[in-house]
Amino acid sequence: MAVAIFSRFGCCLALGVLFSGQILQTLGVGIGINYGQIANNLPSPTSVVKLLQSINISRVKLYDADPKVLTAFSNSGVDFIIAIGNENILNMTDPTKAQEWLKQNVQPYLHQTQITCVTVGNEVLTTSDTVLMENLLPAMQSVYQALVALGLDKQVNISSAHSVAILENSYPPSSGSFRQDLAEYIHPLVNFHSEINSPFLINAYPFFAYKGNPDGVSLEYVLFQDNPGVTDPNTNLTYDNMLYAQIDSVYAAIKAMGHTDIDVAISETGWPSKGDPDETGATLENAAKYNRNLLRRIAMNQGTPMKPTVPINVHVFALFNEDLKPGATSERNYGLFYPDGTPVYDIGFQDHLLLSSPSSAKLMAWSRFSILIFAMVMMI
Repeated sequence: MAVAIFSRFGCCLALGVLFSGQILQTLGVGIGINYGQIANNLPSPTSVVKLLQSINISRVKLYDADPKVLTAFSNSGVDFIIAIGNENILNMTDPTKAQEWLKQNVQPYLHQTQITCVTVGNEVLTTSDTVLMENLLPAMQSVYQALVALGLDKQVNISSAHSVAILENSYPPSSGSFRQDLAEYIHPLVNFHSEINSPFLINAYPFFAYKGNPDGVSLEYVLFQDNPGVTDPNTNLTYDNMLYAQIDSVYAAIKAMGHTDIDVAISETGWPSKGDPDETGATLENAAKYNRNLLRRIAMNQGTPMKPTVPINVHVFALFNEDLKPGATSERNYGLFYPDGTPVYDIGFQDHLLLSSPSSAKLMAWSRFSILIFAMVMMI
């Protein structure tokens, strides 16, 4: 989402032929945004289309298959990941119901809206619901077979998003391993990913590691800032940020289960701009640093130390602050934008981008902003 701030249109206006556009193309590949809707004050999906187009975001992840959103984004050029919620996993083990779901939520939109992936469940393996855990893979297999039956398996992939808490060991990254109590679920799951060539999705939040141990975890390390780094004694690879170490820990855990042919993608990452008194690190300043520095890294088109030639695929959490989310204050403050389209904090925004503003005002604001972003990238 930090990268959401990079406007191809604005940069072209501001810089003309002085800028090749290579960085912008990279951002289009590597960055997407999570569009959650647990709120009572969000703008209409039509307004969201305009907002995302103005900041050059072309990949969106939903937590459902909202027909209003999919219809609003018709012919917008935006790729979607849509979701089957945990509450619907048991139904999806029935091939007939799986096919009905696809016919209702995927097929009608494919000609106008590009749906690239369906996630089945979210962080199922770190719930306490063993029934859901046991039925996650059967549901994924059933939905995949329904895609095959409908001739959609070449267009739409199947995956599921997991918390990084499925790892038993994450340090050093080369010794990454999945929790032993989850092995009976994860091993056949990674086999399935290999069979259908689909990405393994992880929700990774360095914020939680820092919040849990602020005295033992370097803030610079989790925010992609200058720091000595951490060297993996097994590989001599040096990590200068926690997110990359977490990604490589997942790669190592998958390799330990016999696979080197599965891509790992980040389905969620972000940093809250506000938190409760015990939520150390949840500040506007840190949120801006995390997302700004994530933007820079993705713009560099770099991979992790373990996979240096594989660009990192990230969906940042989240597009908006969501005022109805339960739990800690941080849960309602991950957004890059307030519901009126105003940026929550400054990661290059020098003008407010109100959804109600005239298009000419937006244009001027973004052209001025793009000059600043260009200067920032040039200093990397």
